[in-house]
Amino acid sequence: MKVFPVLGCVVVGERSALPEAARVQMRGAAVGRLLDLRAAGRLTAGHVRVAAGALGVSERTVWRWLAAPDPRPGVVPGARLVRVDRFVVTDEVRALLALWGGNVAAVQRELAERAALQSPPGVAPSLTTLRRAIRRDLSAGERAGLAGGEREARKHDVFLARPRGWRNQVWEADHVQAPVLVDVEGVARRPWVTWFVDCATNTVMGVAVTPGYPSRESVLAALRAAVLREDPFGPQGGLPEKVRVDRGKDFLSKTVAAAFGALVVEVEDLPAYTPHLKGTVEGLNRAVEVMFLVSLPGYVRQPRPGRRRARPKDELLLGFEDFTARLLGWVEWWNTVHQPGPLGGKTPLQAWEADPTPVREVSPEELWTFTLEDDGRIRVISTRGVRFRRRDYVGPWITGLAGTGVRVRFMPHHDHRIEVFDATTGRYLGPATVADEASPEQITAVRTARAARSRRLRKDLAAAQHERYAAVTRPGKPERLDAVSSMEAAAELAVADRADLSRLALPDLIPPAAAPPTWRTPPSLAARTRPDPVPPASDAGDAEAGAER
Repeated sequence: MKVFPVLGCVVVGERSALPEAARVQMRGAAVGRLLDLRAAGRLTAGHVRVAAGALGVSERTVWRWLAAPDPRPGVVPGARLVRVDRFVVTDEVRALLALWGGNVAAVQRELAERAALQSPPGVAPSLTTLRRAIRRDLSAGERAGLAGGEREARKHDVFLARPRGWRNQVWEADHVQAPVLVDVEGVARRPWVTWFVDCATNTVMGVAVTPGYPSRESVLAALRAAVLREDPFGPQGGLPEKVRVDRGKDFLSKTVAAAFGALVVEVEDLPAYTPHLKGTVEGLNRAVEVMFLVSLPGYVRQPRPGRRRARPKDELLLGFEDFTARLLGWVEWWNTVHQPGPLGGKTPLQAWEADPTPVREVSPEELWTFTLEDDGRIRVISTRGVRFRRRDYVGPWITGLAGTGVRVRFMPHHDHRIEVFDATTGRYLGPATVADEASPEQITAVRTARAARSRRLRKDLAAAQHERYAAVTRPGKPERLDAVSSMEAAAELAVADRADLSRLALPDLIPPAAAPPTWRTPPSLAARTRPDPVPPASDAGDAEAGAER
């Protein structure tokens, strides 16, 4: 038997068959009841036997607890007491853990170095003591956060689930970049998907796919697909009461905000880096990858043989059109065939249609008007059409309307077509397209020439900025290896001076006028000024005569 004198108490170390929480909760109450019976003179061996059986310890252990002096208030008999001088995690240790990325050994070495520099030298905790204190004083989430940041700490958090409401009560919207390479006009790109999801039924209301980085045009296209109930978008649709977004600049742009405001839809702007606040659409982002995108050619996270992670050069990629068709087919499967667990054996579309909540609808014409951007200017139709962004737009309806004031509404980044409205009445006149639009072959040739010029420019800039330095084995200044002669340096500087137009200016060609006589001008500046012109003699005489009068 080992007795540990700590804080004036005798504590016997025993191993209990109960978990830690049960031992703390039950042992104190049981031993306290036994002490009350002993104080009343009614304690028997049967009481001790019953308590020992309930606590999972021997009768001798219970008798030792009862023989120990009365513990302090709140101290459980038989429990290991806390030492007053034990090492605890301080703010300094937390800061060092964050500095060293959770490396406990490095933190211990840092503490030892700091303790050695003290006067007199201090005592640093051992590595075992430091590890024990970190496990005891810091939770798993805190340890992960100090080692890997907030994202790692969030993996240990507990999140609450929102109660399911009714259809079209709340939608969630998000952009997600598909981890699949797609052939877009001969270039391998990862397309972006923008979609709206109904939180009550998990129904994908609308989706839009963009070959490049998404913009507000992607949001408006997905919104139109989500609201309309006509083919090929329906039967789900209607207007939501609220839409949750995550501070994306596309969702918060003026055009998208105006469209939501015109449709009387509340936009809830969630804080940044809080994906758990829109778990429905984040769950859809994960589901589309593990249930669909992982099987497509060009999947970027596919395990590769060997050490190189690059995709094979001969790998065939899907075209953008084919990828979009397959993605829309998967969305239809999700809505009509897939049965998520929370829906109780129903598909998302079945759950959406079974909801008796009325649906607020809007006509396609009004929706098209609300989801277009207006620059606020009034233009006049000329004999060449409607002038917009240095281009002329015409349409079959424009004949006979020269001189009419119109307003232009357009889809962002869609320069090939605009929608024209009467500036006075607001009546929709019709669409207009570019008058002299280039052919697809010409557009492809221009884009190819631009890409070649861009590659050549990047290559030239990289060559100009490429510098080499000598390797060193001791501390010292970096030494450049590119040798340049004095003649080469002078020639290059001369070319740079000729190219810099600011150096060609001659600021001292016309010296500034002299300062008034009352000013105290330094001699160095007075020498660089031009003297005042001497007035004619007649003018000087007239001035003197006027002064005498």
